[in-house]
Amino acid sequence: MTGKNNYCVIMAGGIGSRFWPYSRTEKPKQFLDFFGTGRSLLQMTVDRFRPLIPIENVFIVTNVAYKDLILEQIPDLSESQILCEPARRNTAPCIAYAVSAIKARIKKPTPTPSLKGRELCSKDIRIVVAASDHLILEEEKFRQTISRAFDFVSSHKALVTLGMQPTRPETGYGYIQFASDELNELKDESLKLKRIFPVKQFREKPNLETAKEYLASGDYLWNSGIFIWSLEAISEAFHMHLPEVAEIFAQGEGKIGTKEEGGWIADNFPKCPNISVDYGIMEKADNVYVIPSSFGWSDLGTWGSLYELSDKDGQQNVSLHSKAIFHEAEGNIVVLEKGKVAIVQGVNDMIIAEEKGALLICKRSEEQRIKQFVEEIES
Repeated sequence: MTGKNNYCVIMAGGIGSRFWPYSRTEKPKQFLDFFGTGRSLLQMTVDRFRPLIPIENVFIVTNVAYKDLILEQIPDLSESQILCEPARRNTAPCIAYAVSAIKARIKKPTPTPSLKGRELCSKDIRIVVAASDHLILEEEKFRQTISRAFDFVSSHKALVTLGMQPTRPETGYGYIQFASDELNELKDESLKLKRIFPVKQFREKPNLETAKEYLASGDYLWNSGIFIWSLEAISEAFHMHLPEVAEIFAQGEGKIGTKEEGGWIADNFPKCPNISVDYGIMEKADNVYVIPSSFGWSDLGTWGSLYELSDKDGQQNVSLHSKAIFHEAEGNIVVLEKGKVAIVQGVNDMIIAEEKGALLICKRSEEQRIKQFVEEIES
């Protein structure tokens, strides 16, 4: 299968409130350069897929407010590749919109009010769905894993996700339990060789004790939120498990991919339920597989995750974008506007972040309260 059959959908509509004040609604975390590399998280994500997927086959789903920012950061995208959501409806409608855009790209759209009794799409089109704000350190190993998944979905009508090998009892991620070799639940020997396993169940973010049990069991993986499937398989999955979403986008055939797309999406996208693809499809389907993976992945979702990934001094302090001098201080992360200097004395395990006139001083152990703090400011 050639690269022209590979498509990528990047979800980039979040507002990144857990990284306040560095991440703001007008320029959230996916558009920021956290590590001083000169590339934002979104740019790094697009770059990661370029060797596998032609840039013209990359679609970015985002908030309408970020369209110009995306065109500025990824100038070789066309406007038609940026799919603007008029309302936030979680990942399932986001993916359904992208699926419809890909279908419109590969064939002449034919308006139809219903999905019944018709071939949905081509099984030859392979799609990877990823978030715009993940960090992946071993990119070539990542691309090899995606290629393996592409090969699998080309010959199996399957919904594949990547599960990260857990390295600690993490309470901030969801988990995937898979049918491991030890359970002897794999009848297909070729899948054992490829290390592609049927999913037994998805589990929500656990408490610490449960996370320790998952880690010890050996058959639980972190849920990365990275999906691979054929256009045919995901279209049929929407039809079967989220028919109300499938029906809405079926009515948009003939408009998506044309000048009428913007108006039609503005009127109809908000009608979709607010539901994740994990809950709406992956937890219900019986053709879900996982590839246990390890390529330096992190869901860069919190100050804590950024702290864990950053270089530290002898007292386990982190300073980004600025100069910080620490005295009798351990385990802190300091992020200030470029060129500013901070002296931090006598505090441990704190987040100290300042950007555009706003200052956050918060215990690292209490960072889940940041969203609440932002709501207080906005009100």
